[in-house]
Amino acid sequence: MIDSNSPEAASPEAAEPVPVLVIIPTYNERDNIEPIVARVHQSNPRVHVLVADDNSPDGTGEIADKLAADDDRVKVMHRAGKQGLGAAYIAGFQWGMANGYQILIEMDADGSHRPEDLPALLGALEREGADLVIGSRYVKGGEIKNWPKSREILSKGGNTYIHLIMGLKVRDVTAGYRVFRRSTLEAIGLDSVRSAGYCFQTDLTRRVNNAGLRIVEVPITFIERERGQSKMNRSIIVESLWRATSWGVQDRIAQLTGGRKRR
Repeated sequence: MIDSNSPEAASPEAAEPVPVLVIIPTYNERDNIEPIVARVHQSNPRVHVLVADDNSPDGTGEIADKLAADDDRVKVMHRAGKQGLGAAYIAGFQWGMANGYQILIEMDADGSHRPEDLPALLGALEREGADLVIGSRYVKGGEIKNWPKSREILSKGGNTYIHLIMGLKVRDVTAGYRVFRRSTLEAIGLDSVRSAGYCFQTDLTRRVNNAGLRIVEVPITFIERERGQSKMNRSIIVESLWRATSWGVQDRIAQLTGGRKRR
């Protein structure tokens, strides 16, 4: 007997597990969650979706439950409260790996990460032999739509700073549209990750790089949300840059002293 919560139970072919899980963290995304899940499955019918909801007071979790009741490809994780983006993704990664998924994907709920770009990211995972594929705004072919110029300048400047201070050969270090192999997540020490906010993306990029794994960037079109409110603010950006500085200094010291880079 196959447990109803296992990947095998929801597969169109019962004997063939579905190895791909898209993790979508939510907090007050009631207007966005149903459209984004529908778009994921229109573009990628075989993948599963895990909605990791941080007890949204606007009823996002209840909407996700209804989606899950109608479609075995949709799973829902109800978390106690708002604990940060990184914590939601780590919980999602751990759930996905415990349930047999081999490819785990980060995707925003607000539509800024187009599900229609996912086949290109998944293709690069195999074609390029990548351990992590990043949907990048800042490589050739990447594009941003509907952002004010001031925010684009701030984002590009922050990425340039992180690139230089940390010595990473990644153009879009802070990008949140990512495809991980299970083996990558197992190699980078998820249990020791303490970054909860948007600096979480920088932290994981650094860990993958320090583990000697292959990172590939694929151009995407990033579109600013049309519904709901962004969680980004100046304090989040300042925290991300401060942590990047600290990690960069640690890694440079480790290089100079011949020690191992810290995770």
